[in-house]
Amino acid sequence: MAKIFCVANQKGGVGKTTTAVNLAAGLAQLNQRVLLADLDPQGNATMGSGVNKATLEASIYEVLLGMSDIRAVRKRSEAGGFDVLPANRELAGAEVEMVELEQREARLKNAFAQVADDYDFILIDCPPALSMLTLNGLCSAHGVIIPMQCEYYALEGLSDLVNTIKKVHAKLNPELKVIGLLRVMFDPRMTLSQQVSDQLEQHFGDKVFKTVIPRNVRLAEAPSYGLPGVTFDPASKGAQAYIAFGAEMVERIKTL
Repeated sequence: MAKIFCVANQKGGVGKTTTAVNLAAGLAQLNQRVLLADLDPQGNATMGSGVNKATLEASIYEVLLGMSDIRAVRKRSEAGGFDVLPANRELAGAEVEMVELEQREARLKNAFAQVADDYDFILIDCPPALSMLTLNGLCSAHGVIIPMQCEYYALEGLSDLVNTIKKVHAKLNPELKVIGLLRVMFDPRMTLSQQVSDQLEQHFGDKVFKTVIPRNVRLAEAPSYGLPGVTFDPASKGAQAYIAFGAEMVERIKTL
């Protein structure tokens, strides 16, 4: 049975999609079977995995509304070595349409149940807001990976997200917990980055992943080629860090 993890942060621009795509590719290189579900209507994780969102016949939108089977919708990321449940702009309409549906918070969970035996990991790239889409992600997951930059505003947003996770845990998904905080776009030359990093370790202890993802130009360039950074430039510091993070995740799930 697959372990299901949301990559979530209510703050935008913190590297959620970069983390989701490169963790999927890193795990695939470690011979893990991975499904990456794109829950963001922008479809960036879809494009970053080498799947063209403009030519999709069906997407995660149809899966959530019960119009298509998840097995028929998933695509193969040849570039990354993992499967993708793709998204495009149609997904934005699901917010409104799901309000009327039964078990609206559990639509994604029910879909994943059909393919859980096909994978070791299912990763969910959540949109940067607490919406019905994010709620579906949180209700289907065993845990949350929180990517965050080591800056002051990131700490403020973190408390909001942790409170949201606690509420979902209490009312909708008793399995849900924070798996760990991942420090991304880290620049050790900045004093503030080091100070915030130290604060995170003091406050959250072993919930902070040992792996640190550095600020890396090659990771930023990769999506424009439709490739995960891990395969775009395997020798880059960013790619090496995500492969190390994949190995850390494989170890961490053994203790869950």
